[in-house]
Amino acid sequence: MTTGDTMISIDGLTKDFGSLRAVDNISLDVKKGEVLGFLGPNGAGKSTTMKMVTGYLPITGGKAAVCGFDVENHPLEAKTKIGYLPEGAPLYGDMTTTGFLNFIAEIRGLSGETKQKQVAYAIEKLQLHPVMNQPIDTLSKGFKRRVGFAQAILHDPEVLILDEPTDGLDPNQKHQVRELIKEMATDKAIVISTHILEEVEAVCTRAVIIAEGRIVFDDTPANLKAQSSSGNLDDVFRQLTLVN
Repeated sequence: MTTGDTMISIDGLTKDFGSLRAVDNISLDVKKGEVLGFLGPNGAGKSTTMKMVTGYLPITGGKAAVCGFDVENHPLEAKTKIGYLPEGAPLYGDMTTTGFLNFIAEIRGLSGETKQKQVAYAIEKLQLHPVMNQPIDTLSKGFKRRVGFAQAILHDPEVLILDEPTDGLDPNQKHQVRELIKEMATDKAIVISTHILEEVEAVCTRAVIIAEGRIVFDDTPANLKAQSSSGNLDDVFRQLTLVN
């Protein structure tokens, strides 16, 4: 069980794919009001960790809990607390934007006026009005990403887990999404996977870097930036991997 304002609790989380250890004994807590930037080079284990916390992948070892619910022992209760934007945001391409969001709202148990209100809220927050009635397959990468984000916030979850939320967005759209994340952060715990140092500075209150499945940095965005003279996260990853 979590305690106090801890919304995500990860203890010794481990994931093996055959002989490959993708995530190696990770432990961390994320509290209400925190926006955690979850960083690392490609193949570091970021997406795998997120998929275990959301219940998408089985856990090899250790534990993860969301709002006090163990994701293995109480998966349905944990998932009701989570809004998840996965890498690539799988969507039903033949559905329209509105049709898809209504479908997801119903899966989340919303109906009647509550469903209408929450779908309208998500469309407004992600500025999806221009594509409400278009099939998802016809949308640009940026709009597809925003539809994926919209489905994650439909049920006003206490925990948001966002894998590259601004991928494919233009500068104005990135700014809008970052402002939305900051707005929502006051009463949620938010985890963001990103490769952009500017994004960490803009929205995150904490930065965690993993390399080869292990945590190698856990500090403030300001101290993360101080690790890089070039402003390039890849340089930081190389330095921390060498140091650790």
